[in-house]
Amino acid sequence: MKKILLFFLVLIIASCAKDDVQIDAAFEPQIVQYDRSQINNFISQKTSKGKVFDWSSAEPTMIHSAAMLSDSIMAIGYQVTDAEPAETFIGKEQKLSDEWLDQRNQTLLYILQEERKARNNPQLQMDDLLPFELDDAIPTLAIQMTSRAAIETLSNDNTIRYIEPMGYEYTTAAQKSGSGCGSAPDYSINTNDYVVSSSFNAKIPWNFYNHNIPDAWDHSTGDNIGICIIDTGASDNQNNLGSQFASGNSGGRYISKKSTKYSGTWWWKSKDSPHDQCGHGTSMAGLAAAPWSTDGNALGVAYKANLITVRAVEDVIISSSNEKNGVKDALKLAGNRSDVKIASMSIGNIISSGTVKDGVYYAYNRGKLLLAAAGTSTSFTNWVGVIFPASMNQTTAITGVKAQSSYSRCNTCHSGSKVDFTIQMQRSYDSGRNSLALALTGNQPDYISGSSCATATTAGIAALVWATNPSMSRSQVVNRLKVASQKYPNRSSSYGWGNINAKAAVLGQSY
Repeated sequence: MKKILLFFLVLIIASCAKDDVQIDAAFEPQIVQYDRSQINNFISQKTSKGKVFDWSSAEPTMIHSAAMLSDSIMAIGYQVTDAEPAETFIGKEQKLSDEWLDQRNQTLLYILQEERKARNNPQLQMDDLLPFELDDAIPTLAIQMTSRAAIETLSNDNTIRYIEPMGYEYTTAAQKSGSGCGSAPDYSINTNDYVVSSSFNAKIPWNFYNHNIPDAWDHSTGDNIGICIIDTGASDNQNNLGSQFASGNSGGRYISKKSTKYSGTWWWKSKDSPHDQCGHGTSMAGLAAAPWSTDGNALGVAYKANLITVRAVEDVIISSSNEKNGVKDALKLAGNRSDVKIASMSIGNIISSGTVKDGVYYAYNRGKLLLAAAGTSTSFTNWVGVIFPASMNQTTAITGVKAQSSYSRCNTCHSGSKVDFTIQMQRSYDSGRNSLALALTGNQPDYISGSSCATATTAGIAALVWATNPSMSRSQVVNRLKVASQKYPNRSSSYGWGNINAKAAVLGQSY
């Protein structure tokens, strides 16, 4: 096997505009046993049958190589001996017990000792290795590691649930750059793709009628239900997510904008603003809960719901260490907020992340309905079925289909056995005519497509259902959605329960 020597240097210059995590301390040259092409080929082989890649299938030497070829930050999930499974334990309490924190401290101390040896630096301090604050609620940590011996030891330790190269990106920077971004006002929208409301002249997207959403509004508008959009944030330049959020027919509600994503690390680390620089998060927020306002823009499904937007990622691919930590923290934020019922994630990757998984467990075990996009094809995901985290049992996976009698996924949408529900969002005869949502700025909407669009739309429908009885449990809401879907009770192997009838779901009726 080819071996290459990889020398790391301390980088003095850092940029807050980039999401690269820089290595903080000088250390001895490390032998990398796998190069990037070998690692990527291994990932491709594992995902060739349509399944998400998990680092547990890689040997420790490959995990070490992947870390060395990225930011050298390892994600480590720890546990105490004879612990309850993480998927049911995480989130039961808002703070880990002393026993769990002691286990974390033992793991950290071991890593520090091994890193001092590997770097021949007895003065190395813990702060030199930790890119993020330690999490006292979720048993995961991120730490810079260069010692292959330590990675091998921890891989065989029964108190370690996972050890992964947190920042390794299967995509190149060029492939990832701007993924899913771009949401400028479209002044060429076909006038047949919306209906102008008699009240305030708002635009109702054409596909809302395919799901009986306007009829559902006679019975529910999402009042007092909180939807958390975990995405690229919300644009400060879009007044429908600002000063006009509670205008028109959408009075008496609120929007809260948060950020859990950092850029840079260590001394150069800074938390990003909640402001959306991509456009994707703004569109998703708009689909779910844009106001029925007076400016002629496109309204959202649950136009009376409360909205919490969280900037956790740079674009739709959860890939960097900062993004994985950001999504985990966003899920924790949603889990801890009593006003949040639904968290919608129109983001993902073909590579799973233990860090993000733990965030999903946390929010799920605190009763939140977690919706996730089944996948929108890019040049590196088009052979994969349902992507991560929609592939998890704790999430409800949504995809988009064409507006026709037979089921056919949209041009860029994924399908598969993990899909739970579908939304018609693409004209059957024109792939460029999709649903409508808020643009980054202005009063003219933009076309929005993919399973991202379908997921945010479903979040709005779920809010309509929950608002009819806020004391309902998550399972009761999901059951209403099931019964009100076209394929119920015969679940499809590719499209789940199928298209949702929003009015039927709100009324507790069948499709």
